[in-house]
Amino acid sequence: MSIKFIQRNFFQRLLGIPQTEKPAQPECWEYNNGKIAIELKNVPELQMPGGAIRLEGKNLPTRVLVVFGEDRTYRAYRNQCTHLGHRRLDPVPGTNTVQCCSINTSTFDSDGKTLLGPAPHPIHCYLVEVADDKLIITLSK
Repeated sequence: MSIKFIQRNFFQRLLGIPQTEKPAQPECWEYNNGKIAIELKNVPELQMPGGAIRLEGKNLPTRVLVVFGEDRTYRAYRNQCTHLGHRRLDPVPGTNTVQCCSINTSTFDSDGKTLLGPAPHPIHCYLVEVADDKLIITLSK
């Protein structure tokens, strides 16, 4: 399998600046009782394969990366590289992989397994389901 890389300049990687933005409409999601509910009709970023958003704040216990994969499957990951835990992840266009925003470019497959780089562990994947035009992500069991 050939690994693709997100094009970033040296300073973006050094500073760990992710490409994935927060949703343009922050009110499109909410967090309650260990679950995130996203109103899909209000999130244009998740309407095309390869689209993604990062969720932070609103009392979330951790940052979350939500991806609409190239295979048209929604996935959610703890948005934290296992090599440098403070660094975020981004989907790699044209693939079903995600990559750390730092210089080391640890790359993970759609199941969170490490494909490349110094990350010692897979990334955490969350249970995702679609119900009534909402994407439901379960953070706790």
